[in-house]
Amino acid sequence: MSDYDGAMRALHINGYGEPPAFVEDAPEPQPQAGDALVQVTAAPLNPVDVAVASGGHFLGPPPLPYVPGMEGVGRVLRGERLAEGQLVRFETRIQQGSFAELTVVAEETAWPFETTLDDAVAACFGIAGLAAWMALVWRGRLSSDDAVLILGASGVVGALAVQIARLHGARRVVAAGRASAGLDRAGELGADAVVALDRADDPEQALRDALEGGADLVLDPLWGEPAVHALAAANRYGRLVQIGQSAGASATLASAVVRGKCLELLGYNNFAAPEQAKREAFATMLRHAEQGELAIEPQRFPLADGPAAWARLAAGESGAKLVLLP
Repeated sequence: MSDYDGAMRALHINGYGEPPAFVEDAPEPQPQAGDALVQVTAAPLNPVDVAVASGGHFLGPPPLPYVPGMEGVGRVLRGERLAEGQLVRFETRIQQGSFAELTVVAEETAWPFETTLDDAVAACFGIAGLAAWMALVWRGRLSSDDAVLILGASGVVGALAVQIARLHGARRVVAAGRASAGLDRAGELGADAVVALDRADDPEQALRDALEGGADLVLDPLWGEPAVHALAAANRYGRLVQIGQSAGASATLASAVVRGKCLELLGYNNFAAPEQAKREAFATMLRHAEQGELAIEPQRFPLADGPAAWARLAAGESGAKLVLLP
């Protein structure tokens, strides 16, 4: 049973486009048939949380007010099938999120797991880790023959993607993005070369030089001009996996570039990926992390500091993974 006496602490979105407010006496969520009540121990902040809170995401606007937070890690307090105390990774319903001490989770969608990692680190291999792993390995068909270009490599997904490409034995891994400490870190994590696109006089040539020819596989969380440059630097039969639009919602591509090289433009989002493949990828990433082969160090915030962490994410001020600890 819960010890919260009908109330808990949580973040609330009270208006679309507004930052969350910290609430100390939010009502405790009530599980329905097939649900588990989960005590949240780590809840990553993701760009999708801000997008949903805007009211304009393709998932639709949640009814107001609501608790944000699309994912988390926690312990089962009570459930029908899951054992009390079981550690689970979960995704939430859009109206009852993870930025709270308690949440309810559909038991069939919760992923029980065990790990030696602390909960905040394990949680980072959810939405962010899956976006990197599944986009490269499942959608992009990553192989050891590939020269891999990671755009946005100074960000969380990009830094993980550099390591994932290296783990799979890619013949060359190039990290590209804006000049920053995060881009330098990508080199430390295994990139053979880094390219600061904002400092390159000729970005396309800089990418070709770093790739020692061209890219067979591009991971693109940016779109806009960086994607155009990456496709120009791609090899014949190259693949670009598109996962985000941090650099712009549109890109102008010359037809000749795409058909002349027989390029593949592949879209990816976690919601559309096969459930079993994602579970297996999550478990595999945890094993690599336990063995020191996959590194991520989140910035941890108490729940009461959630509004400040949200502001940092919304402003793009942090290249680190931000995690709330309710």
